[in-house]
Amino acid sequence: GCPWDVEQTFASIAPYTIEEAYEVADAIDRNDLPALRDELGDLLLQVVFHAQMAAEQGAFGFADVVATLSDKLVRRHPHVFAEQRADDAQAVSANWEQIKRDER
Repeated sequence: GCPWDVEQTFASIAPYTIEEAYEVADAIDRNDLPALRDELGDLLLQVVFHAQMAAEQGAFGFADVVATLSDKLVRRHPHVFAEQRADDAQAVSANWEQIKRDER
């Protein structure tokens, strides 16, 4: 592999991850969709990089990250995936926050 990649840790990569998130926000602020596409790819690379480091430690892999996200989206959208009802975006947000609190 790449010598630089091999030397990285979660902590050493974290600043790059934060920087990429800010670059996504900046592209959104500028309403620059081509830049947003590019920056989202850079942010996704950070997610993949973190997941790969975790996989190399035997902790989890990218597929586990995706599965965890999928499960969370289903749990936090009972108005879509279950019988609960939400009449507006405010109700969805309130329900999301309540479910999030309950999960802690």
